[in-house]
Amino acid sequence: MDATIKEKPVADLRDYLAEERTFLAWIRTGIALMAFGLVTAQFQLFADEPHVTQHAAGAPPHGPSLWFGTTLIAIGVTVHLFSAWRYMRLVGELSRGQFVHRSVSKQGVIVALCLALLGIVITIYLILALGLPPDSLHAHSVISQAS
Repeated sequence: MDATIKEKPVADLRDYLAEERTFLAWIRTGIALMAFGLVTAQFQLFADEPHVTQHAAGAPPHGPSLWFGTTLIAIGVTVHLFSAWRYMRLVGELSRGQFVHRSVSKQGVIVALCLALLGIVITIYLILALGLPPDSLHAHSVISQAS
């Protein structure tokens, strides 16, 4: 009987490149979150008309747009920090020949849950702040333009 002994596989270039592609995808995600947070905070996407005129007069924005934008920027920074830590850890394990069993990306799940929670908060804010159903908003803007 010829028993074959399975050796631990050696990491090759494809493994390193796959980790680098994953790392760069997380960096792009973090940059997009931070950019959207900046746009939300700076241009007050959730502001109504009186807040916009106050901001133009030099009053600092303290509305929900600032908080939503800041939250998105913080999530983006967190994504960058976790992705750098994850990349360095996995490349180190590849270099030492330690292969970890793959499981669900905890970082991806956490980011998805944070963004889902933020989306729910924004949705609730928009419903409560506007107080009108979406069809009424369109009808209201058409009526005010006609006057």
